[in-house]
Amino acid sequence: MKLGAFSVSFNVKDINVSKSFYEDLGFQIIGGDIEQNWLIMKNGECVIGLFQGMFDKNILNFNPGWDQNAQNLDSFTDIRELQKQLKEKGIKVNNEADEASEGPAHFTFEDPDGNQILVDQHR
Repeated sequence: MKLGAFSVSFNVKDINVSKSFYEDLGFQIIGGDIEQNWLIMKNGECVIGLFQGMFDKNILNFNPGWDQNAQNLDSFTDIRELQKQLKEKGIKVNNEADEASEGPAHFTFEDPDGNQILVDQHR
């Protein structure tokens, strides 16, 4: 199963403190808006998001259709097919993507420890 580009979204207490910390680790801002309390940062192939006040927990993210540079892939498994495969394996899917739709969609599920996983297709 190919879930797409991987990143982690962190729920941070102070976006400016977190930004400085991750810059010290070699991350550079590649997107977001610090005035809106969110940033996307990258170090090599590692992508993280910093989000202040937007959600309660850290989230693992997968983006079908994108590579690690948020560039479109020529071929990928559509999010609705991924959702179907997970459900066939007995994994409970929350906020399901509309299986009759096409294009952008998302769904969430949790691992056995309650860690939230977001699958978010942008195209």
